[in-house]
Amino acid sequence: MREILERYIPERAVPPVFEMIKTNNVHLKIVNERKTRHGDYRRMPNGAQQITVNANLNKYRFLITLVHEIAHLLAFEKFGRQIKPHGYEWKFTFRELMLPFIRPEIFPSGLLPVIAQHFRNPKASSDTDAKLSVALKSFDPENDKNYIFEIPFGGIFRIYNGKTFKKGERRIKRYECLEVDTGKIYLFQPNAEVELLKN
Repeated sequence: MREILERYIPERAVPPVFEMIKTNNVHLKIVNERKTRHGDYRRMPNGAQQITVNANLNKYRFLITLVHEIAHLLAFEKFGRQIKPHGYEWKFTFRELMLPFIRPEIFPSGLLPVIAQHFRNPKASSDTDAKLSVALKSFDPENDKNYIFEIPFGGIFRIYNGKTFKKGERRIKRYECLEVDTGKIYLFQPNAEVELLKN
């Protein structure tokens, strides 16, 4: 397991993460990319604690995702299964687990203040924190995608499932976008990655 972790998370994070996995009897599965989630935790019918994390994540996002899912496990164990999945108990647990990792030996100095800010009140997904999502993306391999906030007003773009949209006004935090084929309005996070189409 230690050798596998070395391929996916920062080197200095390997020993404490390995201990966390061993102590909590976690069955870690590294899986192909899923568009709707980076990771997931579930208790199996046989009582095993299974965590899956997408293999395509950069090492910083992988570490945050893995600790996020271990926090679910520990919050449910400590506070009971009736708690909200991303409620106060989970936030408290996630923050406590992440604190020892928020150090320059593990995260690059440019990323540290953004991570520290995020963990004052962690969100259900690192993707809903636009600043953190954009900061983490800078460590991904180059691709031809744009963020919604980079698309010009009225620009046409395509999402991962092939549907096309026209960008509209910003509503507080998200953008209203018109689905071209149906005329329905959808809200997009500013940091959603899409493919800009030539008008």
